[in-house]
Amino acid sequence: MAAGLAVLTRGVRGVARYFGGVLGADAYAKYLEHHRAAGHVEAPLTEREFWRDRTDRQDSNPQGRCC
Repeated sequence: MAAGLAVLTRGVRGVARYFGGVLGADAYAKYLEHHRAAGHVEAPLTEREFWRDRTDRQDSNPQGRCC
């Protein structure tokens, strides 16, 4: 029973990660990973600054998106 529950839990987490990726919820984590890998000297944006900047860029340069 416990093994079945563990498999189900992993499956649900996998589905949640998939939809999070599709919806862009993991964009900040990807940004931090890129920032670290690129060797930037300055500190990365805070999460709040990142989402504000992303929204501002999308508003000023609208492209094919649903909303």
